[in-house]
Amino acid sequence: MLRIVFTSEDIARTRIASQPDPGWEMIMGLQMLRRQQGDLLFTEWRQTSLAELKAKVPRDELRLLLALSPTIGYYPDFLTPAESARGLEYGLEAIRSTPIPMLGRDLRRLAERNSKLPPGIPELVRGEPAALKRLTDSMRAFHSLAIAPHQPRIDSAIDRDRGQRMREMMNGGVEALLNSLRPMASYSGGELRVPAHRDQEVHLGGRGLTLIPSYFNLVQPVTLFDPELPPVLIYPVERPPGTIVTVEAKENGSLGPLIGQTRSAMLYAIGTGATTSDLARRAAISVASASEHATILRDARLITSHRDRNRMVHQLTRLGMELLRND
Repeated sequence: MLRIVFTSEDIARTRIASQPDPGWEMIMGLQMLRRQQGDLLFTEWRQTSLAELKAKVPRDELRLLLALSPTIGYYPDFLTPAESARGLEYGLEAIRSTPIPMLGRDLRRLAERNSKLPPGIPELVRGEPAALKRLTDSMRAFHSLAIAPHQPRIDSAIDRDRGQRMREMMNGGVEALLNSLRPMASYSGGELRVPAHRDQEVHLGGRGLTLIPSYFNLVQPVTLFDPELPPVLIYPVERPPGTIVTVEAKENGSLGPLIGQTRSAMLYAIGTGATTSDLARRAAISVASASEHATILRDARLITSHRDRNRMVHQLTRLGMELLRND
């Protein structure tokens, strides 16, 4: 069982990540490339992603990626740096800058649990820049091939979850937020407990806890091995209709030809609510372009928009939700 021990300061400093963490989604996604219990929703995604990776990523580099992200047991903490919360490239740069002692510690710990690691590990242990660059290049390729094409649907599922958690916190405070993780985890007596996790105890000591919702995390909440690193809890989200990653989802389903790929992507990206800047980031377009497309969607009664101080916030109408549900 994982036991996370809170102080009163930690309660005040507990929060939900503001957006998907690409570092954690990469690790969870790499694990999902191997069959797991209850993963039927990912069968098509796995087959397509593996085929593209084998065609575009050198075999030894793909073997190394898979070895560094086992589905059971320990995987290196340095692969999920806190900097990745700011964006993919920040996380990859942090990996390339990992202190050599941390690389050695993490990779030796991995070797203790897997005696058949592929070539390339010794170079990483020594912190050779070329080896770290090859690793982050292959991680970027995996993200580009297997995650980025589905980002609108991933964002939609995670935004939906964040909306639900935030409502719990507004209604009942941090205790209600933490207990909203049931049955995966439960909070009482100043402790958050995750029964299905391996035995581990983390004392937050005033640092607070960041809850990170994850699309590719399938089964249970996980955390970092090193208790001295910034405390996080990565937990799985629900994947309602319209957020499943499929080959068709790469083209935003059948909505693309009907209303245009960009506006289709924006509908998926809205989730439980999004600002114009959010939509621009998720659809990879300018803020001005996002505003123009939002006007078209609003005129078609697929979204509503309201001003919140200096931000314009967009939400799906019932018609918009029905359109996504049937896509």
